[in-house]
Amino acid sequence: MVARRVGVLSLQGDVGEHVSVLESLDVEVLKVRTPQQLASVDALVVPGGESTTIAHLLVTSGLQDELGASINDGLPVFGTCAGLILLSAEVLDGRSDQWSYAALALSVRRNGYGRQIASFESPVEVRGVGEVAGVFIRAPKIERCDDGVDVLATYDHGDGAHPVLVRQGNVWGASFHPELAHDARVHGLFLDSI
Repeated sequence: MVARRVGVLSLQGDVGEHVSVLESLDVEVLKVRTPQQLASVDALVVPGGESTTIAHLLVTSGLQDELGASINDGLPVFGTCAGLILLSAEVLDGRSDQWSYAALALSVRRNGYGRQIASFESPVEVRGVGEVAGVFIRAPKIERCDDGVDVLATYDHGDGAHPVLVRQGNVWGASFHPELAHDARVHGLFLDSI
């Protein structure tokens, strides 16, 4: 893998875990909090956390429009959990003031796998990687994907298989938290696609 400078959006959420995984892949990692920092990275990870809080902080930090323009210009972005929500075209049960970048042609339901108390871990088979630990914490459920979305993994929580890892061009999204599994293969797959 060629070394790259990968940013981790560092406004709220599980930033440190993503930084650790990326550093284990021998890439330069930058915590992104400003438009200037965003402009200096070759890819960006948008971590899990609370999607409406991250969205608010994107606005107040001056990053909302800059990140939108970067995504439109082809910046590779990987959103996990809340990051997936922020990248989705439709948030089915979002707040009235909730916005997203609509970079992935899909619909998600916040907390679709249950609230915090219903969090769980289960094996997920990822195309090109094999079985990984899927850590689902208040995870969004992908309810619908358009044809242009490539599904890399699904999971059946008793109501049929739903996509849990997807990509559309340079934009990736995961319902689960690969950074919490102490396994860098999903991040490596993302980086190898750049």
